[in-house]
Order: sequence, then C-alpha cells, then structure tokens
Amino acid sequence: MNMLILDEADRMLEMGFQQHIDQIIAAAPRERQTLLFSATFPEQIKSIADQIMYNPVMVKVEQKHDNLTIEQHFYRVDDNKARLEALRLLLLDKQPRSSVVFCNTKRETQQVADALAEFGFSVLALHGDLEQRDRDQMLLQFANRSARILVATDVAARGLDIDELDAVFNYHIAYDTEVHIHRIGRTGRAGSSGAAYTFFGDDDGYKMAMIEEAMNKDIIGETLPAMSALNKQPQAAEMITIQIDAGKKQKIRPGDIVGALTGDNGLDFNDIGKIKVTDFRAYVAVSSKASKQALNKLNKGKLKGRNYRAWFM
Repeated sequence: MNMLILDEADRMLEMGFQQHIDQIIAAAPRERQTLLFSATFPEQIKSIADQIMYNPVMVKVEQKHDNLTIEQHFYRVDDNKARLEALRLLLLDKQPRSSVVFCNTKRETQQVADALAEFGFSVLALHGDLEQRDRDQMLLQFANRSARILVATDVAARGLDIDELDAVFNYHIAYDTEVHIHRIGRTGRAGSSGAAYTFFGDDDGYKMAMIEEAMNKDIIGETLPAMSALNKQPQAAEMITIQIDAGKKQKIRPGDIVGALTGDNGLDFNDIGKIKVTDFRAYVAVSSKASKQALNKLNKGKLKGRNYRAWFM
C-alpha cells in the first residue's frame, strides 16, 4: 500500500467513523502518499490533517455557481405535517423540471419520498441504507430525467453531478452552515438560474442566525403558495430508463444502441436521452411516449448481431 485516500472526510466524522479511520491509519505504512477530500473543511478535519499528513498542500476548487443566479426562499412551518404540505405546495406551484429534497436522516428521507410517491410525484429516495449498486442506479435515473424529484441525505447526494438542477429544497436546515451552502450550490450551475427553498421552525433560531450571517442579510419568512395549488397534478417523468443485459465486455457502444433504436422506422433521435455503458450493462433513457416502442425494438432487434434482454428499470 502506497496511497491512502480519505474521501468525504467531513461526513465520515459526523457519522461516527473516527475510530475506524484511526484503525486504518494505524495499519497503514508510514511511507505513503495521503490524500484527503472534503466538501467542507471544519476545524475537526484540519486537526486530522495535521496529525496524519506531513507538510500537505491544500487545493481549493473554485465554486461552480454564482450566488446571483440562485434565489433563496425561506418558509416557517410548524410541524412535519405542515412541512410535507409546504413541500407539495411548492412542487406543484413551481413545477421544477428537476429538484433535490435534502433531509437530515435516512429514515426521514425514505418517509418523505414514500409520502410524495403516494401523492403521485415522480420521486426516488437516496440514502446510505441502499446498496451501492442501487444508489448508482438511482443517481443514473435521476441524472437522465427518469425521475423529477430526488429525496436524499447529504452523504448520498455527494455523487450527484447535474448541471441543470432547477430547485433545491431543505426539508430541514442542515446541521452546518457550510453544508447549507453546499446544498444550495447544487442548483444555479453553469450559468443557469436556480431556486433554493428552506423550511425552518421555532427550534432553528441558531441555524437561521448563522445563515443570516453567511448571507449578510436578515431572513424574513415568505408566504406559501395558495392551497389551490394542491389541485394540480404532479408532472410525470420526461424519460424512462431501459437497462440492457450487455455492456463493454460484449463490445457494445452507445452508437450501437442508437442504431438499434432508430433503424427501420424506429425512434426519432430526439426521443433518445443519455446513454451509459458499463462493463456488463448498458442504460439508455428514452422519452416516456416512445418507451414501449423502444423496449420492443431492443428486445426484438440485435446489438452486434446478437439478441440481448432489455427491461425498464
């Protein structure tokens, strides 16, 4: 072993992995390269860096978003029932094309996602209780617009890299102000505009004061949309993801999938979204209206001269 990498170090410490980290470092050889990655850099992380790194070089990545492109909105809610209702009102009134709802716990993440699904929203839940393969597939489906809403914990959403994210919702305020800034920075990227909606209650006075200090202005709770917004129907996902039982090991390329879908009076190019090919699987997003035709083409057609099984994720 000649390299030790600690990724998401700030979150690992918050989740109680200090003892495990110490054990790994104790077992590592003294002569090594050590790399430490963290979205935020609290004092606790600095103290660890001082202990395990020798004369380290710090590299900071420039922010990818401009605060001027992000509109922040704050709403006072009394309890969890009011919080869920406020979330529904804003989702139905604003109709964001894609949005992330941040929760502070895994349990709450699943509960919020389940509740939104019952109300007919196109939603996925992403948290640490999922297997890594399931988490990867959730992120893939959200990135290719096969779901409009992703409810996630901060740790799970760290792997999320989407330039066009319309809105971020803070179901509860983050425990740390830097995390709050990191959350809202998910939207308004690459020159596009975005909106961040934060719910707060009577117990959030200290957190709100810290956010006010970071924003350098007083926060005044806004009025939620009219209750009539609840009469609107949630929008369905634009795309559906098809999984193909073949990948790079079978010499499958994105062009092969496009050819299979568009050949012989097949799909229009505009009905095909993102394509990802892994070693043994391939994934293609197709428009919802053309999804059945796409699945039929892939199951009855051939890729590289062979038939492969395909199904909706």
